[in-house]
Amino acid sequence: MEQDLTFKQTVSHKESDNEEKGEKGDLAWWQLSLIGIGSVIGAGFFLGTGLSIKTAGPAILINYMIAGITAYFVFSAIAEMTVADPQPGSFRTYAKKAYGRSMGFLSGWIYWLAGIFIMSSEAVALGTFTQYWLPHVPLWMFTVGYVVAAFAINLLGVSNFGKIESLFGIIKLSTLVIFIFFGLLILFHMIAPQPEPLNVSNVVNPLFPKGFSGMWSALIFVFFSFGGIEVMGVASSELKNKHEVPKAGTAMMISLVGVYILSIFFILYFVSWTKINESESPFVTSLANFNIPFIGSIFNVIIISAAFSTMVGALFSVTNILISLAKDQDAPKTFAHKSKRGTPFKALFLTGAALAISLIMSFILPGKLYEYITTAAGVMLILNWIIILSTQVKLRKQMKAGTFKMFGSPYTSYLGILFILITVAGGFMHATQRMGVIISLGLVAVIAITYWLFVKKRDASM
Repeated sequence: MEQDLTFKQTVSHKESDNEEKGEKGDLAWWQLSLIGIGSVIGAGFFLGTGLSIKTAGPAILINYMIAGITAYFVFSAIAEMTVADPQPGSFRTYAKKAYGRSMGFLSGWIYWLAGIFIMSSEAVALGTFTQYWLPHVPLWMFTVGYVVAAFAINLLGVSNFGKIESLFGIIKLSTLVIFIFFGLLILFHMIAPQPEPLNVSNVVNPLFPKGFSGMWSALIFVFFSFGGIEVMGVASSELKNKHEVPKAGTAMMISLVGVYILSIFFILYFVSWTKINESESPFVTSLANFNIPFIGSIFNVIIISAAFSTMVGALFSVTNILISLAKDQDAPKTFAHKSKRGTPFKALFLTGAALAISLIMSFILPGKLYEYITTAAGVMLILNWIIILSTQVKLRKQMKAGTFKMFGSPYTSYLGILFILITVAGGFMHATQRMGVIISLGLVAVIAITYWLFVKKRDASM
């Protein structure tokens, strides 16, 4: 029987176990916020936003509002369940409680596989960006070097991981805040503007130059900018006070949505959206007329820090999800083992082996095909949000009174699911995204078939 304990019974046992063991995490709420920011703001925002702007024009600002609202709904769902019943397996454990073992298996492996491909793409991007200064050094050397560094940070333990990832979060957030502050100085004529006259009305005139279809097809790119917020649920098990999850996540979401929208507003204020292209960071394009020395190198450093911290955060979260899967026997039990210092060597080894295979694929497969696969990884993360929101709806009635409650639930969960389905459907309007969506659905099907062929049969025979 898949659900032999009720949600309330599990909460009760979990709380008593924690009291007996005296388990307490190492992270403060503000560190969790910065870990979330460090894991979410990746190279894709600093570099890939150009494609989104090119596809939708100024309407991209509306897309970021929609994506930000949806991401907040997803976070709120995770926060509500985490405060009621803190679990190391986070969203996949709640999916199992709500819908049975099959959904926990599906959610966990979707997240793990998506994380592998995302880390691989970030590692290759890191190598490519570093070649900006050292073009004669082979790409694979840089890529391997960054992967080794990411594993080394995760081997340092949660406390050190939290400090390092918080530092990267501060760097990325500070960069965007400085850019916004510079924009405000220009907007209010406190420093000399660029040579050509600037008019704030040009930001949204016209608002829909590519029509509604352009805005819709770009929506999936924008959703990718919020991919990775699940790390808040995974890392929340390391909080000193589990009831501070809502505070940490709210601070993270307000920061993310604020700096995303204001940054893009000032990009569009500094330069016409028609001059932005996908081959160059829109930040570099928008600042080009200000003659800032070494602007290319400055943003290259920022993009490298963004990509690296995203990879480090993804490695932390997928490794912990693998441990959770192993504890539930949805993965070989040996991968749940930790050393005396709490280091999950075996889980890290499996994740590293899968990452190595993915990196080899990135070098031997045609570039377009690997692009489809990495796009599919982003789509899989978004599809996992549907599981998170539907899980919250199912478990809502069983949660303890007086704990954090998701605003407007269940209607906000339903609205979030609707936004996600609309976004994924919009992916079919763009060739690369269309293939990514198809591949992601195929990979989800493979995971589901694996469950029924191996886990379900094994359990039936026991």
